[in-house]
Amino acid sequence: MLRRPATGSGAAGAPEAWPGGAPLRWRLAGLTFAVVTFAVGVITFLSYWTVSTGLTSGVDSDLDRKATTLLERAKDPMYLTHLDSEIRNFKSYSPDTRVALSPPGWAFTRGDAIPVGGEYHDVGDGFSTAVYTTGGERILTKTDSLGAMVVIARDMDETHRQMAALGMELLGIAALGVLLAIAAGLIVATAGLRPLQRLQKAVDHVADTDDLRPIAIYGDDALAQLTRSINAMLGALQESRRRQAELVADAGHELKTPLTSMRTNIELLMMLNRPGAAHRISEQDRHDLERDVMAQMTELSTLIGDLVDLAREDSADTVLEAVQLDEVIASALQRVRRRRSGITFDVELVDWDVMGEELALARAVVNLLDNAAKWSPTDGVVRVHMRQLSDDRVELSVSDSGPGIRPEDRARVFERFYRAPEARSQPGSGLGLAIVKQTVERHGGAVRVEDSEDGGTRFLVELPGRLRVNARPG
Repeated sequence: MLRRPATGSGAAGAPEAWPGGAPLRWRLAGLTFAVVTFAVGVITFLSYWTVSTGLTSGVDSDLDRKATTLLERAKDPMYLTHLDSEIRNFKSYSPDTRVALSPPGWAFTRGDAIPVGGEYHDVGDGFSTAVYTTGGERILTKTDSLGAMVVIARDMDETHRQMAALGMELLGIAALGVLLAIAAGLIVATAGLRPLQRLQKAVDHVADTDDLRPIAIYGDDALAQLTRSINAMLGALQESRRRQAELVADAGHELKTPLTSMRTNIELLMMLNRPGAAHRISEQDRHDLERDVMAQMTELSTLIGDLVDLAREDSADTVLEAVQLDEVIASALQRVRRRRSGITFDVELVDWDVMGEELALARAVVNLLDNAAKWSPTDGVVRVHMRQLSDDRVELSVSDSGPGIRPEDRARVFERFYRAPEARSQPGSGLGLAIVKQTVERHGGAVRVEDSEDGGTRFLVELPGRLRVNARPG
């Protein structure tokens, strides 16, 4: 039974914790808070910079427009005769502005003493301007092609107060955004982790109760895909347990029969070895009993070997290598010929390479050949033919001249321990064909059974691979 490891006093929060860190809820909330806070900070900075730049640009545009007007009026001689009063009138309409004017051809300026500085830029139509800030004033200098120059200074205190007020408002908005970010982080973390917590509880239930039923799936998002993967894992585990339970039950049943018979015969032989009991049975019967015991031991040994092979086939810890299938079949034929000397084998092979496990493939081929030879009559023929189906598929056909298999039994001949009624009088464990099917499918192939040409049985095995380079002509 699966058991969850104890989590100690903090078990209630353990499902949300990351290894060696804070609970996942707080990490997700913190991440959301950081992202939202960063976004609010960037938006606040950009808003302040945009508005402050716009205010400064507005001041520059207003100064440039006024400077252009003064330069145009400076071309009028009547305007120059009353220049001082014109400057005073201009300043009366713009009390926060200072101005200095140098008409065309003048070597001095009239009006306020304003320092001239900044880098001049040609703005077209013969005008050049220079703008800079000093002493809390925004100063614009503009000249025309006739040599006239206007210097206008605007006090920026009011603009700075507006920008400071805007900054405070934006800071307040940013602070509110941070608070909302904290709340949003907690809400997102709680809502986002709720499905994960539900899945965690379902997995814990499986671990605590050993109940391998599928977990309910909600939606079609990434978490639903994860749940499907967990359900697939649970299904594979449940199937593995079912097969394990079936193997144990079937093996126990199959082992019980030879063990019981062997025990009975051994107890009888032990009784006959007691003083005065030897005359109760003939010598021939004693030899028959001993022969039966040896046969039962052989049967038991074969069954145990088949079980070990089957368990090895179930294991995924195998190393694949290039296997010459035709050489494996030829070697298996030599072994079977020694045991079935009265059987003729008609063989046609193709030079074929398979990626797989050589010992497993050899065991499967021996089982097929043994089965065909066992059911063929004396002086019968077993036909072993290989033919290439495509560039990457080959078919191995093993046919015998035996009584054949009834159609209703063909679907079950590859089941573990299954033996048809007419086969129960023959020696065998009922595992040979199951090992064949499992080995072939593990190597990416398929096996099926049908009638042979002479009424016997033909097993057809299809395997992937490729024709060996420099293969001999078939």
